This record gives sequence, structure tokens and C-alpha cells, in this order.
Amino acid sequence: MQDAWRFFVIVLAFLIFAPFLGWAQTAERTHEITVDDYLSVHLITDCETSPDGRNVAFAELRWGDHDKPRTTDLWVVNTKTRRPVRLTFDPVSDYAPQWGPDGQHLYFMTKRDRGDERPPYDGSTQVWVIGTHPGEPLPITRVKDGINGYQLSKDGRTIYYTKEGEEAEREWEKLRGKYSEIKYGHGPVNYTEIWKLNLESWREEKVAAPERVITEFNVSDDESRIAMITTPDGRLITKEGQSRLDVFDVQTEQVTTLPDKLYREDAPTPFGWLDNLAWSSDGSALAVAVGYDGYPTEILVAEWTGGEPSVRLLTRPDEVHVTGQLRWIPKTADLCFLAEDHARRRLHCVTNVKGGTQGAAHVLTPGDVVVHSYSYAADGKQIALVKSDTENCRDVYWYDGSNTSSKLTRLTRINLQMDTWILPRISHVTWISADGTEVGGILELPNAYTPDQGPLPMVVELHGGPTDCTKLHLRYWIYGRTILAAKGYALLSPNYRGSTGYGDKFMTDLIGHENDLDVQDILAGVDAMIERGVADPERLGVMGWSNGGFLTNCLIVTTPRFKAASSGAGTVDQLMQWSLEDTPGHVINYMRGLPWERTEAYLKASPAWQLDRVTTPTIIHVGEKDARVPAAHSRTLYRGLKDYGTVPTLLLVYPGAGHGLRISDNRKGKLEWDVAWFDRYLLGKTDEPGDE
Repeated sequence: MQDAWRFFVIVLAFLIFAPFLGWAQTAERTHEITVDDYLSVHLITDCETSPDGRNVAFAELRWGDHDKPRTTDLWVVNTKTRRPVRLTFDPVSDYAPQWGPDGQHLYFMTKRDRGDERPPYDGSTQVWVIGTHPGEPLPITRVKDGINGYQLSKDGRTIYYTKEGEEAEREWEKLRGKYSEIKYGHGPVNYTEIWKLNLESWREEKVAAPERVITEFNVSDDESRIAMITTPDGRLITKEGQSRLDVFDVQTEQVTTLPDKLYREDAPTPFGWLDNLAWSSDGSALAVAVGYDGYPTEILVAEWTGGEPSVRLLTRPDEVHVTGQLRWIPKTADLCFLAEDHARRRLHCVTNVKGGTQGAAHVLTPGDVVVHSYSYAADGKQIALVKSDTENCRDVYWYDGSNTSSKLTRLTRINLQMDTWILPRISHVTWISADGTEVGGILELPNAYTPDQGPLPMVVELHGGPTDCTKLHLRYWIYGRTILAAKGYALLSPNYRGSTGYGDKFMTDLIGHENDLDVQDILAGVDAMIERGVADPERLGVMGWSNGGFLTNCLIVTTPRFKAASSGAGTVDQLMQWSLEDTPGHVINYMRGLPWERTEAYLKASPAWQLDRVTTPTIIHVGEKDARVPAAHSRTLYRGLKDYGTVPTLLLVYPGAGHGLRISDNRKGKLEWDVAWFDRYLLGKTDEPGDE
């Protein structure tokens, strides 16, 4: 009872005082940002608008203590009062919120482990439901071994979900069973089944079992069709080139596989990824994104006007890169999606997508914004956005299109502590590369910096992908953003060739030219910052993770001008990367073929063969269980620099970590190590952090 009363008092106090905390933004910015501040930043990862537009649900990510993983909790915020209410408190991740039609019940996926041997308290993933006020959530599904995904029907009477079916038969079954402790490269496959749970009778029924692995599904509003993205097995290597779009007709119980010619045979590469299924409100049109490593993402639209469906590619707006989150505006034929444009990410809409035609494309969120998520109310006029800009991290915003005088309203301020932070000055800058191409990037400077202070030590921070970009917004990130400017450095984040949002040609120019055009673009940016008086040529550092780590490796074998480097999860050998990573189509695309077809290209793009040239002190980070850029690359780099060279080198292998660092201590540790490394080799500091 004491815990319950304490909880009630905390919630009541928050509801009373939250509207007055920080909203006026009058706090004086006096706080100098530290490494410890990183774990205080919370992130909103998703938002869902209730059908009536009264509330917006959102998932908030928080960091766990020390060796605990990060988790997400669910909140709702009222669109009129702007009062937020936290709904879930368990130290687990609650995600994928979906509203019931009454706007009073919120469904979501989570795991609850209370030591029970049976679901839902056995730690398996299930669907749960909670009201719009704090309380104990109730389990809805109790599926053995858990579910993979779910969708609540439009009328709220049925939950559709996917789960693993029976193990499919495979060859060598007897020997595999005899030596079951051996880890095989591939084995029997558990195909996926779609089931539905009637929330009135509480009876379950199998709907479809396509003898494929279903990676995503979407039920039309009238429940007559179910779209599925399916693969032969659960490995990513099959998803990137062998996924297909299947549509199950509920009445006939037949599966139709839509033609793939447009995104396989006719595409610049057959290794496309299907993602982001979206039905129009009337169920006559289905949209799906097709993403490619190194090439622009396309939007595929299938329409049913009687008989067999027609399939076509949507004409994309010029010079932008589609990043997904496809959604039709309710009760219309207008299709929305997020797209990147010169380091901004905006909400776009193509009108009147029907009958094999389409109308004009519009930008719904102009300006210097980065939109992370969005959701319409049932009327198609009210919309919630999660967005950030150069002075604010992610928060929920609201726009009521039914009111002609409405303006975009901020509903949340989840990082009140940041109102006192001395923020970096963030701008988008451009320069000309060696071949005359204009390149853009993000420059972060200390808040009080003025040109008459002279050039600064500068670190070049390189994004991953490379099918990605560094965006024009405030981001406290473990790869240098915010913290290095706070420490007195300039930070340049080049959106080098191959980056998204600078036009199709800018992106595809990198195909066949890795460790070439990208390196030229980056070095030209460094030269530009030196010429503009921003960067000190004698105090240059470079850092990156994933493809950014690869480019860090490329740069330190190309030039000795960098005095310190941080290489994170970076490739050193393209043959090794093709042979070990979980998505080898990436390498095949950029090398323009397989290793035995393009041997010289693989060698030219691999910094491993020039490690004897490195003079830059280098700290190396990698996750022990990284499947995307396996630790063998980082160990190779370390061996070349440490055991067969004389370069100051450290290798940090994070136990149990994958391609991303999800444990708080690992994140903080990487930040602290990098700052100390650059401080030593760029600023000449010899003390370790914490020394008096």
C-alpha cells in the first residue's frame, strides 16, 4: 500500500506541475555538457495518435543502470492539456503501441518474466493492454514461445499475430539430431503462421501458413486481405535478395505472389529489401518500400481494381531519399512517407495515388527539421509528429488541420534538464570536392566560438551506411556529436558521396568507388574548414562507426595528417566483409560483383593492404558478437598496427555486444575513452579522466 500511495502522489504532483516545468524556456544556459550527461537523455522512438485525436501515445527510451540494457516505457499525452501520463514502469521494453477504436485502450508488445513456466509471465513476447491512466497492464495473448508481431483489427474485435509454426523438414535430419550440439551453418526452418484471436469469444484460429518466414504483415481495414513480406528462411542474407510480397485472400484462402520484376530484374541490383507495408483505407491499394544498399529507395504500389492486381513504382519527388514509414492518410488516396533532403528529414505526401496515376507531391513539414515518426487521427486531419531540430532533441508535436488557425504545438518536453545546457552551434556547410562535386555536412562548434579566437582542434565524424546521412539537428551521440563541441573541438560530419538526401547521382556515384570518392569528399571538407579558419591543420582527428569506421581506416592509410583516430566496428578487408557479414549484398553492390568477378576492386577498396602506412594513434572499438562488421576486422587492424607496427593503439572489445552498444556502461565507456584519446593526441593532455 505504501508503494501504491507513493506512486499516486508522484503521479499527482507530476500532473499538477508538469505544464509549468520548462515550458517557458527561460532557464539560463549555464551547464557545461559532460560525459555523464549522455545517459540522462531520453529518446522518443514512436508515436501513435488515438482515433479521436484526444491522446498521443509514445514510447520513451531510457538507459538502464550500468550493465542493464536500455528499455522503453509507454506514455500518453493529451493533445488539449498537454499533460503527459506515464503508463508502464516495469524494467522491460514496451513497444509497438496500437490504439483500440474507443481511444481508451492501448495495446502493445512486451515481455514480462515472473518466473512462471507458462505464458504470459515466462518472458515470452505477448500482446498486452492498458488504459489511459497508470495501472497494471493486462495480458491479451498467451501464445507458447511468444509472438513475432501483431495487429489490432480496425473494429477492435480481433488481434492478428504471427508465431513460429512447426519445424519444416530438411535433409540430414537424422545426423543433425544425433549431433545436435554442433552449430550448423544452416538448418531446419520454422515457418511463420498467422493466427487471429477473437476478443469477444476469446477463441484462436489459424489464418494462414504460407510455408515461408513472414518478416512483416499487414491486414487491410476490411480484413479481406493480408499482405505479407516473406523469405525462404530467417537469415538476413535471404531477406535482402529473396524476399517477396505475398497477399493472402481471406475468402478464398489463396496466396498471390505479386510480380517482382520491378524490384529484382529491372532494378539496379537484385538485392533489394522489402519493408513498410501499408494498406489504403479502402483496401484497394497496397504500398511497400524497396530499399537498396547504394541506390535510392523506391515505393512499390499494388492496386486491385478487379481481377489481378497491377503493380508499379511511384514517381519519387526529385532529389530526396525515401526513408520509409509509409502511411496513407485515412479516407484518402494520399500516401505519406519520410524522406531526407540535404540533411533534413521531412514528411512528404503524394496525392491521389490511384488508377495507375498519381498527383502532386507536397512537403508537409518544411524547414530545418528532422521528423522521426508521425501518426494521423482517424479523421485524416489531425497529426502527431516526433521531431527534432538544432536546439531541441526529439519531442511530440501536434497539428490540427481541421482548425484553419492551428499551428504546430509542442506536446512534450521530455529532456527538461537540457534547457540549461550550453548547446553547440550547429549548421549545414558545403564545399567542393576534388572532381567539382558539391558536398554537404554538419559543422558543430563550441557555443561561444568566434572566428577571432583562431582555428580549433577538429575531429571529423563519419556516419555509417553509407546509405545514410548525418542530419541537421541536436543529437548527443556516442560518436562525438555534442560532447566534442562542448569540450572545445570543432566537429565536422561530412555527408560524403553515397550519402542520402543529396540526389540520386550523388548517392550512386559511390558504386564502384569506395575508398576513393568518399575519401576525396572528406579530405576536401577538411581542407575547406582549414581555409575558413575553423580547423587547425596540426590538430586533426577522425572517428566513425560501421561504414564510418571503415572510412576511418581508409583515411589513416591514405594520409598521415590525422593525429588521432577512433575506429569503430570498421571493415578492413572487403573479401572478409563479404564472407562474414549478415548482409553481403551490400559489398556485392559496391564492388559491382562477387570476389572472383571483381578481385581488383575488392583489393583496392580494402585498407588492410596498406596498414604499414599508418602513423595515426588509433583506438579501436567493436562488439564481441557483431554480425554486421565482425570483430575479425578490428582484430586485424589491431594486429597490423600494434604487433607489426609502432603505432600507439588500443583495442576495446565490448563483451556480448553486437553491432550497436546497448549497455549503459559500454556507451559511457566509449564516450570517455574517445574524449581521453583525442585530448591526449590532439591537445597534449596526459592525465586520465578523473585525475586531479
